Amino acid sequence: MQKNFISILVILFFLIGCNHQQDSKESRLALMKTTQPKPVKIVQTKMKRSISDEVKNAVLNNKQIYDAAIIEGEKKILVAYKVKHFYRFKMKSIEKKLKKQLEKEFPNRTFIVSSDYKIFLESVRLKEAMSDHTISDQEAKKRFKKIIKLTEELT
Repeated sequence: MQKNFISILVILFFLIGCNHQQDSKESRLALMKTTQPKPVKIVQTKMKRSISDEVKNAVLNNKQIYDAAIIEGEKKILVAYKVKHFYRFKMKSIEKKLKKQLEKEFPNRTFIVSSDYKIFLESVRLKEAMSDHTISDQEAKKRFKKIIKLTEELT
């Protein structure tokens, strides 16, 4: 009897612990289906026009990719994307080709390209926080740098 009670208590604490983070509908569904988040610009750069939409179109023109989150920073542009299931075994080569393509099309920009779901999810969460105005510009810059640092750690 006591073992059953303890095991139920442990499972209950585990479930409560996993449910502590309140995410919006878009970020909850980001890993399960196509969300197509709008590109985000973190900082107003000296360049007059944003190329985020053009970058997103270039990424989504790739037949192996079905979803992309673009975050444009001061000097770097983060491209987090999801690969179609059939192409999962070619993810590294897709990443190399995509980065080469983007650097060729937009030579004045530095790209960080990642197919990691965690990076995609963090990008969607940052976009949501910025659109809801729940974080300041400084906090957005910090989170953007943190996401870039995550991409470097994962490689």
